[in-house]
Amino acid sequence: MALIQLKGIRYSFGGHALLDGVDLLVDRGERVALLGVNGSGKSTLLKILSGELVPDAGELAIEPGLRIASLPQEVPRNITGTILQTVIGIVQTSRGVSVDEPLTDEDEQAVRETLSRMALSPEDPVDTLSGGARRRVWLAGALAARPDLLILDEPTNHLDVEAVLWMEQFIQRAIKTVVFVTHDRAFLERMGTRFLDLDRGKITSWPGNWALYQEKKAAALAVERVQVDKFDRLLEQEETWLRRGVKARRTRNEGRVFRLMELRKERAAMRSQIGTVQLRIEQARKSGRLVIEAIGLRFAFPGRPIVTDFSTVIARGDRIGIVGPNGCGKTTLLSLLLGKLDPQEGRVRTGVNLEIQFFGQLREELDPDRTLRDMVADGREFLDIGGVQRHVIGYLRDFLFTPDQMDTPVGVLSGGERNRLLLARLFARPSNVLIMDEPTNDLDMDTLELLEDLLSEYPGTVLIVSHDRRFLDNVVTSCWRFAGDGLVEEFVGGWSDLPPPPVKAEPKKEPREKPRESAPPKEKPRKRTFAETRELAGIEARIAALEAEKDTLVATLSNPEFYRERAAEAAKMTDRMHALDAEIEAAYERWSYLDALPEK
Repeated sequence: MALIQLKGIRYSFGGHALLDGVDLLVDRGERVALLGVNGSGKSTLLKILSGELVPDAGELAIEPGLRIASLPQEVPRNITGTILQTVIGIVQTSRGVSVDEPLTDEDEQAVRETLSRMALSPEDPVDTLSGGARRRVWLAGALAARPDLLILDEPTNHLDVEAVLWMEQFIQRAIKTVVFVTHDRAFLERMGTRFLDLDRGKITSWPGNWALYQEKKAAALAVERVQVDKFDRLLEQEETWLRRGVKARRTRNEGRVFRLMELRKERAAMRSQIGTVQLRIEQARKSGRLVIEAIGLRFAFPGRPIVTDFSTVIARGDRIGIVGPNGCGKTTLLSLLLGKLDPQEGRVRTGVNLEIQFFGQLREELDPDRTLRDMVADGREFLDIGGVQRHVIGYLRDFLFTPDQMDTPVGVLSGGERNRLLLARLFARPSNVLIMDEPTNDLDMDTLELLEDLLSEYPGTVLIVSHDRRFLDNVVTSCWRFAGDGLVEEFVGGWSDLPPPPVKAEPKKEPREKPRESAPPKEKPRKRTFAETRELAGIEARIAALEAEKDTLVATLSNPEFYRERAAEAAKMTDRMHALDAEIEAAYERWSYLDALPEK
């Protein structure tokens, strides 16, 4: 028997049918990913599954005694008490028992493990936490409950990569059955066993893994395009018939006219589904070659170093990903580089003609009481985009907002719609430097891929804080990694190119001091042979060739088009790049050794 079953579920919002006769079965052991564009009703469907929302029509059948825990898109704001109390309360609610009842040993262990992995301090009060931290608290409670059915809405938001990897393993080990919405493609690859497309109120089910889903989906879209073309030809024929001369209009068949009206409605529905976000960045004049130079930066909070002796040069056109655990100081480093925070040691030098735009993960730029029109255009009717005057309604249509939404308060938008609005606001302002703090949260797949393409072609400079592994691989050309104790490491390439962090060595015991022996007489350093001199000359050319090959591979792997056309070659090329790193390092070591030898 299925754990949960939906039959003919209907739900409307604002006169629009989000769910139109949805049927769904979830069996034990399935990990079901729910996909669809922002605003298509994914979060609404999750709320119905969790019992938080009652549908307008249809049936919901649940296995008797089924224990459900969920992470909603928006967690409650009026939570009081400590983190530990809140997590225990979520566990007990999922169990259907009183919050005063003591936890079992297994539950206590699960609570301790989740709090540790989510980097949460048990005694911290919840009402002082940021929105992202509150989501982590709620997620910790849902995981620690180890329910029969786990329902997650964007679970990877505000988690660092280590926490995401642990969560994947914990769900597979301790929970088994999950229905989730996510934009994180790496999470989809590792977790999804079935994929649901929610499109115009209907659901299509695609069993299999993520790669198989993408293949089947592409084939289905190709068939749909053929059907749309045939439909357009039929519609054109009917429109031509209606526009015939006076005699034809007088004798026209009223049934055929009614059919034409229905065809027009159907075509309008197709357009609303096929529409995609049109992203363009309003570019400022070019910045200077030097964008930012940091020299010997040091900054620490009491007992916690953020950066120690950090130096770097950011040049025009660099696309840098900044990665590290939550709370390590990524946003603080951005504040230091942007001059919002003074370093305790060192200095920051900025280039000329910088036009910096900032996209913050806390979304504090959005006022829930202002309308979409006001948030983007500040009361104006027209915007200057790329030297062209655009009406605000037409511009917001590029971001899939309808004219009816122009005077809607921001507060009623879904998480994904808010992110699209932020992108619309950001890209309407001239820039040659973009600072983006977790830009991918809540975006649908289509918008995410378009954003990747846009940033890859952006001629300015981009600094991105993100935990989205695929996004980093597809966009950035280098990464800064926080390694702890104020150390920030720099690497070429994306997330997949980062070497594993070094394992901390155990302190070695001091060996007993041996009696000193008289040192042997030093040998005279030998001189470089003729063959070694020739080898030295050849090594320099070899290093140049190896580095050129590596640069070509980095450029290829940084291009999103490569993954669409030649994705099968990616693993082989990445292996070759790692091999090149080893060859280059060995060549430099050999060059250093030979260069140090005195000539004959």
